[in-house]
Amino acid sequence: MRARASHLRVLLSQALAPSRPHPPARALPQITGLGGSQFGASFLGRARFFSADASTAAQGGSKPPAAAAAATGGDGGGDGQSGKSEQADAGKSVRGGPVSWLSFLLLLVTGGGIIVYYDKEKKRHIEELKNRTSAVKPGQSVGTAAIGGPFKLLNHDGKPVTEKDFLGKWTLLYFGFTHCPDICPDELQKMVAAIDKIKKAKLDVVPVFITVDPERDTVEQVRDYVKEFHPDLIGLTGTTDEIRQVARAYRVYYMKTEEEGSDYLVDHSIVMYLMNPKMEFVKFYGKNYDTDSLADGIIKEIKEHK
Repeated sequence: MRARASHLRVLLSQALAPSRPHPPARALPQITGLGGSQFGASFLGRARFFSADASTAAQGGSKPPAAAAAATGGDGGGDGQSGKSEQADAGKSVRGGPVSWLSFLLLLVTGGGIIVYYDKEKKRHIEELKNRTSAVKPGQSVGTAAIGGPFKLLNHDGKPVTEKDFLGKWTLLYFGFTHCPDICPDELQKMVAAIDKIKKAKLDVVPVFITVDPERDTVEQVRDYVKEFHPDLIGLTGTTDEIRQVARAYRVYYMKTEEEGSDYLVDHSIVMYLMNPKMEFVKFYGKNYDTDSLADGIIKEIKEHK
């Protein structure tokens, strides 16, 4: 019995030693051959089982985390795989994004260059315009507007009148109509008041009223109308074609509005034209001029053209 127990202890120590290989399969007959004891065979089998678990544990401790996670099954393995997938996705989103720092920097540099180039070109263009403007010498003629031309009308006394009858005189023309409710009377009052002020400056200007309503403004109608404003005011009328021609020559707009039978208004330009003694256009004056500014402006133009 002592010899058998001693032999079993030796076998057990050999089986539990991690550095030594497992006993060969032929050791089993030796144990069983010691008396055919079933206790020895079962004890040796258990010893081999524990030795295999110990060896597996030792090897598992020496494996890297990635290998251990790959070797682990069940839920643990699934968690490891999902963790690695999230890390990979995160890496891709950082490295493979649509805009990188380099591309953003290139965009800033390109945009800044475009802005600088545009600003430089704008300054250069402005400088060229200034140079062209300064190249025009003071007093140099830049041409006159194509306003004015020949016409043939009737004055308020029924006598034929052309533009030649006004040669040698400064003339102030206004286009309107006798049935005008307010604008024409106001403008004519301003005109004749300015004429009187100009006379005080020892200058002569002929005021002229030309109708744009030839259908109603007959010679008699125009005569009665102009005499209400000033004895020097000359009224002109004519046929529809004659009025259209003179209005076109002086760039005057007019049109009938709110027509109800013979009662209608005429929409027209509200402008006075100053013509020099050659019946050439000098300057126009709009509704924004009052009596004083109109008179002063005409006096200034006459003095400058002498």
